[in-house]
Amino acid sequence: MTRSGGPTIDEVASAAGVSRATVSRVMNGRSSVATDIAERVRAAARELRYQPSRLARNLSLGRTNSVALVVPDLANPMFQQILRGTMAAAAPHDYRVLVAETAENTGDEAEVALEARQRCDALVLAAPRTSEDALRELLPLLEPVVVINRHVPGLTVPSVRVDYAAGVRSTVDHLVALGHRELAYAAGPRSSASNALRLRALDDARERHPGLRVTTVPCGPTVDAGYRAADRVLSTGATAVVAFNDLVAFGLLARLNETGVAVPGDLSIAGFDDIELARYATPSLTTAAVPQADLGRRAWDLLHARVLGSERAPGTERGRPGIGDEVALHVTPGLVVRGSTGPVPPARRLGVTSADLAGRAHAREGVVRARWQEADDDWVLGVGDDRALGRYSRGASMPGVHSPRPFLHPVHSLQGVAMTVKSPVDHRHHYGVSMAVADVDGTSHWGGRTYVRDQGPTLLANHGRQEVSGTEVTDDGATVVQRLSWLDEHGGVQLTEERRLTAVVMPEVDAWALGWHGTLRGGATDVEIGSPATNGRPGAGYGGWFWRLPSGDEALAVGPAGPDVHGSRHPWVAVTRRTGGAWTTLVLAQQPGEGSPEPSPWFARVADYVGLGPALAWDTVRRLEAGASLDVRLVAAVVDRRLDADGAQDVADLAVARVGAVGVRSGAGEGPS
Repeated sequence: MTRSGGPTIDEVASAAGVSRATVSRVMNGRSSVATDIAERVRAAARELRYQPSRLARNLSLGRTNSVALVVPDLANPMFQQILRGTMAAAAPHDYRVLVAETAENTGDEAEVALEARQRCDALVLAAPRTSEDALRELLPLLEPVVVINRHVPGLTVPSVRVDYAAGVRSTVDHLVALGHRELAYAAGPRSSASNALRLRALDDARERHPGLRVTTVPCGPTVDAGYRAADRVLSTGATAVVAFNDLVAFGLLARLNETGVAVPGDLSIAGFDDIELARYATPSLTTAAVPQADLGRRAWDLLHARVLGSERAPGTERGRPGIGDEVALHVTPGLVVRGSTGPVPPARRLGVTSADLAGRAHAREGVVRARWQEADDDWVLGVGDDRALGRYSRGASMPGVHSPRPFLHPVHSLQGVAMTVKSPVDHRHHYGVSMAVADVDGTSHWGGRTYVRDQGPTLLANHGRQEVSGTEVTDDGATVVQRLSWLDEHGGVQLTEERRLTAVVMPEVDAWALGWHGTLRGGATDVEIGSPATNGRPGAGYGGWFWRLPSGDEALAVGPAGPDVHGSRHPWVAVTRRTGGAWTTLVLAQQPGEGSPEPSPWFARVADYVGLGPALAWDTVRRLEAGASLDVRLVAAVVDRRLDADGAQDVADLAVARVGAVGVRSGAGEGPS
């Protein structure tokens, strides 16, 4: 009869000439067998390809070769990484790790831990939520046991602890260095010991930083908890938030994006743990980084030493006298600074007339929303029921000699001050705000006369036009999206363009902002973009995005380095203008894009007329290769007061952040159908 299955322990004993008990002792690693006999047993086992039964071996040794890990929330990537580290450290010792979850239910924690311990040789209890008195009764029943992120005075239970106070200190110090003095803490579970440690660290921070205000907002440990707490966080008026963990920070980011609060433009956010997804958040998350998998590995080291009867694992330190003979490992988080934290919002640095705080006003529906609506084949930008900030026209009715193109006019400030002129006497081809390029392969998309080398300004029959083929409104009314074709004087397509105009209102700085993003795409052949300067007229590098303003009674240019902005490549420029007793300021900020990694030169006039914008070609021709793209990206802020350079910089930062927040919420990029 043929026997099924592999070789037995009796066959190994017979082949080695020893007893069954001797084979068992050798297979179980006992040291009581002579070396030559043990080698003979192992040789026989190899010859017969004998594999001992794990179940039988464990039964004979009275152990399971498994340990349990009890966590409060398996959905939290922090605890997933602790599990991974524990498993990786236990595997070389032929131990397996079983996991149990209490689902943040404090009442079930003791029962779950006891049941898990009965099934395994030892237990790791991660971040227990049970009270200190209950833990003092429970932990002796779980021996051998190691605790992560909890300390129970008087017990000798080994522990691995994160220095949460140090993590909070480094986070607060970072925010204070950025100028923040009003913080909110999105708190964790009340039963969490690490939450209590964070709160104490925040109390210490108030003492270390006089004038620092920290408001605690009840929250929880999950993404949903952070999402639901966001409105309460905004109501505190804080300029920065310290979140209980990264998951809470993710929830805050989601809700703030929905309400249009820019991070970090309006509100900075810092998390805790540095889970794997933190670097991929939008924006990427500043956080106190905890070596999560290492917590699991260190817990295993302590537990293994406990199982083997050793007093402590290598690298551990005894607790201080008077608190028991405790073995503890301490881990200090390191701050990882990413994109979610930045300087105090510009609105809070400016001496503004509005009483609203940054973030609060922006979150209130109906107060700060600007919306585009179709009107007689044009698009009107309105606030509320009866206030129009601007009108965007197709430009189809413009005279051919003016190079027909879509344009914005009239444009007004929040207080109703006119900010554009259309077809003024001095330059009839100037139309409010438009893309007006003097030379695209010899075609004028600027209008009027063309500068010809050795002849001067000459009226040529070379005027092209920009035709709109599709328009729609997105972002809940905040954005107009257009698809256009740039046609030469013969009707041939030179370029195609997708254009987005996004508007937001910033009442806390007496302003509103317009984001203009045009993506120009070349066709089958290269395109050359020039200017009067490239044709021989020194200093006349104009041609590109252009804003023509009324002259007013007084106009001054403002830039980061002073009033000399013409021809500069500053990231922003401004013109502040007085009409009667009313001052307004137009701030323009360039943003990098495809084909434009650095700011283009600014064309700026404040003397014979007032107009400014970045030039696509200054004193050298710009070549757009066939099929390539060129981004024209600007943000303009219209402000109802006079600004100096510092104020203009702050408004530029705020406007860019606000417009960018609309793009983040919408996943901007889709054009009209």
